[in-house]
Amino acid sequence: MNHDVKDLKLAKDGRLRIEWANQNMPVLNRIKKRFEKEKPLKGKRIGACLHVTTETASLMQTLKAGGAQVSLCASNPLSTQDDVAASLVKNDKIAVFAIKGENNKTYYNHINAVIDKKPQYTMDDGADLVSILHSERSELIDLVQGGTEETTTGVIRLKSMAADRVLKYPIIAVNDAKTKHFFDNRYGTGQSTMDGIVRATNRLIAGSIFVVCGYGWCGRGLAMRARGMGGNVIVTEVDPLTALEAVMDGFSVMPMKKAARVGDFFCTVTGNINVIRKEHFSLMKDGAIVANSGHFNVELDLASLGELAKSRRMIRPFVEEYAMADGRCINVLGDGRLINLAAAEGHPSSVMDMSFANQALCIEHMIAKANSLALDVHPVPEKIDTAIAKEKLVSMGIKIDRLTREQKQYLSSWTIGT
Repeated sequence: MNHDVKDLKLAKDGRLRIEWANQNMPVLNRIKKRFEKEKPLKGKRIGACLHVTTETASLMQTLKAGGAQVSLCASNPLSTQDDVAASLVKNDKIAVFAIKGENNKTYYNHINAVIDKKPQYTMDDGADLVSILHSERSELIDLVQGGTEETTTGVIRLKSMAADRVLKYPIIAVNDAKTKHFFDNRYGTGQSTMDGIVRATNRLIAGSIFVVCGYGWCGRGLAMRARGMGGNVIVTEVDPLTALEAVMDGFSVMPMKKAARVGDFFCTVTGNINVIRKEHFSLMKDGAIVANSGHFNVELDLASLGELAKSRRMIRPFVEEYAMADGRCINVLGDGRLINLAAAEGHPSSVMDMSFANQALCIEHMIAKANSLALDVHPVPEKIDTAIAKEKLVSMGIKIDRLTREQKQYLSSWTIGT
């Protein structure tokens, strides 16, 4: 199977949307031009499990320009943009296996279709591809020399594998690059999550009580944007330092059981399981809107909510109404999956420019260094992070100062006092 997409006739529209995204991805475009000349990925097979969006398409084009043989599947059943998938197949001759709304069986069939291409390097968004290679498809694991991971959730899973000494090849944690999580997680997730919630509901944020579950980089961005739209933001946390930071940033902080009673909107961004549970759903007021912008839909205990409900119906696209026996209704957005991709288009391309520049440069680095790297989760080399930040500033027409020789000497010396 060379591809499995919804409809190749959508390719024309997809191509135009990819071009639009490319216009705001200057760093990745510069990398693509260099790759076209140098071919640093020549002949390498790369299997990618990512959100199939316009920005991802730009990354796939960059990898192919570098000489790689690329295959791509979706890292979330609801995140695929079908016209983009069609364009990559028809116009770029890239093997894509992704259909928006695919069921669980198809989702895993598509991951296996990428594995069938016998990748030498993996590019993951949540570590599903890595997990299946290590479990169900271990006969091909010796072919894989290295990989990258883009999400907080995936990095957590992979570090657990490394700690248990079951990780069979080195992986670079692209998610942990400063030019990724400082910007993608904060500004990208913040804006795109609000975009998805508003598109799905068409409800006013101003004057509402908006509960952000988790105050990591994604939570920081979401809380910032919800407040910017006039929401009264409550943060729930389990980490005392992070909770203190949220307080110092001016947000109300309280346990979920207390927040559940007053919230109008709830959105989880933790990477953990069952953040909003049965005891919380039981306390929510009529009309509460619940969403998730963490990688997997396990953050919402929808099984327990289903047990509480006497009936369910899709009241509008991406909004499922759960009717309780006591007359209350709770609305779940996007089946609890990433709402910024289920109901919207994901992160803006200018943010993904840095994230995917990291992906491209890290896979180049991995190809060059894979044989010398330990079987572990490795940080993004600082020189890559810094180079991307510099390129981004150049693309924005911004110049900064440099340290003088005297300043460098002062910072590196212990003999110079006050």
